[in-house]
Amino acid sequence: MNRIRRLAATVAVGAVTIASLVAGGGAAAAAPTRWGPPELGPRVCSVLKYIKIPQQLIGLPTGGAAVESATWNAGGYCSVVGWIWPKNAGAPGMQFQVNLPKDWNGRALQFGGGGYDGSLVTGLGQYSAQPVGEPAPIDQGYVTLGSDGGHQGGPGFDGTFGLNDEALLNYGQQSVKKAHDAAMVLIAAAYWKKPSYFYFAGGSQGGHEALDAAARYPKDYDGVIANYPAYNVTMMHEGAVNFRDALYGNGGAGWLSPAKTKLITDTVYATCDGLDGADDQVISNVSGCNDAFDVTVLRCPSGADEGDSCLSDAQLASAVKIATDYDLGFEIAGNSVFAKSALFEGALYQGFAGFGTDPVPSNPIDGSEALQYIILDQTSKYIVTRDPSLDTMAFDPADWADRIQEVGKIMDVTDVSLEPFRARGGKILLTHGTADDFITPHNTIQYYERQVAAFGEEKLDSFLRFYEVPGWGHGQGPFNAKYDGLGTLTAWVEDDVAPTGLVAFDANEGANRSRPMCEYPSWPQYTGSGSIADAASFQCVTG
Repeated sequence: MNRIRRLAATVAVGAVTIASLVAGGGAAAAAPTRWGPPELGPRVCSVLKYIKIPQQLIGLPTGGAAVESATWNAGGYCSVVGWIWPKNAGAPGMQFQVNLPKDWNGRALQFGGGGYDGSLVTGLGQYSAQPVGEPAPIDQGYVTLGSDGGHQGGPGFDGTFGLNDEALLNYGQQSVKKAHDAAMVLIAAAYWKKPSYFYFAGGSQGGHEALDAAARYPKDYDGVIANYPAYNVTMMHEGAVNFRDALYGNGGAGWLSPAKTKLITDTVYATCDGLDGADDQVISNVSGCNDAFDVTVLRCPSGADEGDSCLSDAQLASAVKIATDYDLGFEIAGNSVFAKSALFEGALYQGFAGFGTDPVPSNPIDGSEALQYIILDQTSKYIVTRDPSLDTMAFDPADWADRIQEVGKIMDVTDVSLEPFRARGGKILLTHGTADDFITPHNTIQYYERQVAAFGEEKLDSFLRFYEVPGWGHGQGPFNAKYDGLGTLTAWVEDDVAPTGLVAFDANEGANRSRPMCEYPSWPQYTGSGSIADAASFQCVTG
């Protein structure tokens, strides 16, 4: 027992000494010279559970943190689970996990969450869009970490956490930094030095968190991967009134059933699939598709609903409204436009991201509603109005413009400058799929074009690359893209090798095909020779 206590004391001294130096920007190797870090293994792992993290080592307001458990795994790493305590009474704690490999490569990778967060991201699996069969980052020697985003939520899209100010701040932006800083203390305890490089990777809300990491905490991160990012949560959720009004206005006359939706998308693919030279159930030439597709060919002759083989006038109007930009009438984080859906460009809107199974929504929601209505409902009830009894069908965002703009300062990173991140040498891989039926690709195009306006294309290319991937949905889709994001990012950050020749692989079962990843606005066109399953048979073109 005395030996364990001595070991615990040694680890604790290392943690506090190095973490204090890290927080103050001191040298990574400035530990007391007569001590060295104990070799990381089962014994050192077991004593990490005694570590308590003072609040001054976390760069945002908290009540400090403490380790709950530390477990040595057969794979050769220590998994540490802990809690960051809230600053304010009544706020939830934030759970985090840090995984410390024995054979550390000197790098750390933080994983992002999803949806409203609310469940612990362990950091033990593959990162967002990592190629199938590639070793997980922890098995490559990365320290990995994640958190629950600052609260513990129920299943699905549970917005109740938004009733608490501190929980909302954590979800909107602060959980990223708090988990990072707690991890730095544990890294110091385990290795007595800080990482040479610190990265972030995520998709959807995790992509939002990746852009938060870059824009809000540029001193903490060297590179980020932001796949189909929900970077403007407030705009996305409140702008979804466009879906509400289209689908459920006029008593649900415009509601698009799964069969009606499939009629639209089947017609889109029949019209547009071959415009890139390959009939492969992937629409790559989106611009050409917009020119070629005419939804009015689906009109029922009478204009009334005549069944699943055509669209009524109300359903046609609904589809067109969804596929058109919607101006909310006031700005949220510098933008007033809710970007149009890709319904006429290859997005499928079936399954979890579909338009629901009932033409009239319930209050409270029961899961039969369109996904876009669900997020509008939860954010409007629990974050904007904080009125759980709110009738979302009668809700008018204009009546709550001031509060919505206040929330936008918390949850949206739209107008937060990337200049400090660029100036430090940070790099960003930004991606989105053309067939995303939850977060429209046009939302990320808005973000990218905003950056072009801020930096100019040449300067922007020096630290950010944007890839729009045909057929990729929201982590699924006709072309379920996987690519070597982490290898590409580390080469760019550490060796100044800019991305070139990236290839995406389709992870759908039995697909066995690849495509070149083209920098926006270019897209992959079939050359006319070679297999359409091979990326080498395509070239990136513009126009």
